[in-house]
Amino acid sequence: MSAFLASVRSVEEAKIALEYADIIDLKEPNNGALGALPLDTIEAIVRFVDGRKLVSATVGDLPMRPEVMVRAVEATAATGVDIVKVGFFEAEIACINALRPLMQRHLKLVAVLFADANSDLECIPQLAEAGFYGVMLDTLHKQGQGLCDCMSFVQLERFLVQARAHQLMTGVAGSLRAENIELLSTLNADYLGFRGALCEQHQRKNQLETSKVAHIRSLLQKYHANTALLTA
Repeated sequence: MSAFLASVRSVEEAKIALEYADIIDLKEPNNGALGALPLDTIEAIVRFVDGRKLVSATVGDLPMRPEVMVRAVEATAATGVDIVKVGFFEAEIACINALRPLMQRHLKLVAVLFADANSDLECIPQLAEAGFYGVMLDTLHKQGQGLCDCMSFVQLERFLVQARAHQLMTGVAGSLRAENIELLSTLNADYLGFRGALCEQHQRKNQLETSKVAHIRSLLQKYHANTALLTA
């Protein structure tokens, strides 16, 4: 079963997600696709979760400059999160190489690639060789098409197969909706990430709504059970 990643921006939202999600992901939706929360907010959420679930955090929509990315990753990792997510908005081998020493210190970094932008989806071998913990697909533009509108099932499957072949943790996100779960559950990504589908009026900048978080959890369980029956 794919794990359930829920993106939150406050301790109050983390309290809702904690009951249902497997990964508590920290981001500020008002600041872009991978908007970063203030470091003190990240630290407060980490203290609240207190090891009960994995916590990941984004470093922001950063320019592809190695020194900027290294500083942001170091600062975010110092808050105590389990995983740091770094967006690659274009192919930039210099940035991948600049982060290599941090991963040699056993920091867990997940590279975020964007299906609707200029991300190089063929950089998986370089990410694995550098020591990245995982790679995920997302969407950059949050007003319009979601991931399942941008990529076919075959393209998604190819991405996941390649990532698994390089022993990378795999994630799928990008304006995912409840109706996408049945299809995505058959791909067996390590986790599916949600924000807008969990919020009031399905708007990612609104607050999390407990009933919507619970609904996504129930669908993940339902379609996992159906997939298991089909493959038994």
